[in-house]
Amino acid sequence: MSDDWKPNCSTELIYVRAKLLHDIRAYFYAQNVLEVETPVLCHGAGTDPYLEHFHTDYALTKNKRLYLQTSPEFAMKRLLSANPQSIYQICKAFRQGEAGRFHNPEFSLLEWYRVGFNLQQLMDDVERLLNPFITPVGYADKAERISYRAVFAKYTGLDALRFDGDLYMAAAEKQGFPEAKDLCATDHAAWLDFLFSHCVQAQLGKSALCMVYDYPACLPSLARVKQGEPLLVERVELFLQGIELGNGYYELSDALEQKRRFEQDILLREKNSAVKIAMDKRLLAALQSGLPDCSGIAIGLDRLLMVISQTGSIDQVLAFSIENA
Repeated sequence: MSDDWKPNCSTELIYVRAKLLHDIRAYFYAQNVLEVETPVLCHGAGTDPYLEHFHTDYALTKNKRLYLQTSPEFAMKRLLSANPQSIYQICKAFRQGEAGRFHNPEFSLLEWYRVGFNLQQLMDDVERLLNPFITPVGYADKAERISYRAVFAKYTGLDALRFDGDLYMAAAEKQGFPEAKDLCATDHAAWLDFLFSHCVQAQLGKSALCMVYDYPACLPSLARVKQGEPLLVERVELFLQGIELGNGYYELSDALEQKRRFEQDILLREKNSAVKIAMDKRLLAALQSGLPDCSGIAIGLDRLLMVISQTGSIDQVLAFSIENA
């Protein structure tokens, strides 16, 4: 008889996950942050050029196609626009075509939004939440906070804010990645993503949580442009053991700017021959009505469990990975 009915993870890790979820909820309860629930199956989806979605068809709606969400972000921002109160959610999210040591197409996500918080206050919040989980497994040092420009220069010798194709190409070749020339061409954002993932990320979070903030404006996602510094956006990413744990923003609230970014994403998706995705007009309407001043972040709970349990693969912390779901 086959053993593929058995869980991937140990009984001990099932309890570790349960305690993690309990402690997260206790933290936010004490902080008066409201737990919410939003649909996993929605009419709209994010336009991120490098994410693909699971979809299904539902006969009882006018527009039959529905999408499994890659994040609850859009729905949570709609809630915030209607009721400006700090909120959080623990949910399942889905990304098509992602599998490997750090990826499962279905994964657990913690996402929260703090009304009235700027990016520095959000980073304080992240430290307070995560330190009790990571300190017992050896990450007792104070979290490192470093700007994207500084950390990029430290490990590549390049200026992330000023693109010079020849310098970027020479740096990639020196690091042993001559293929970057053809993959990235003259796309500044593509070069940054390539060099960061291949030359920088593995160095981050070796003894403490590392928070990289103030991203180049060509990597904006849903972050607002930093006031007085148009080459930067107020975005932060979290790293431990070289693993990306989370991505957060001082949230963009300008509906027109959000629409412009959606349009850019859609053009890039077309260029890359990705599946066509329409912009989410409900989110734009919510922003138009008024998103409160806030910062928010999403953290992959399965990856956090990998760090806490010191396991080498995401499959080891899941009850059932995609292979035996």
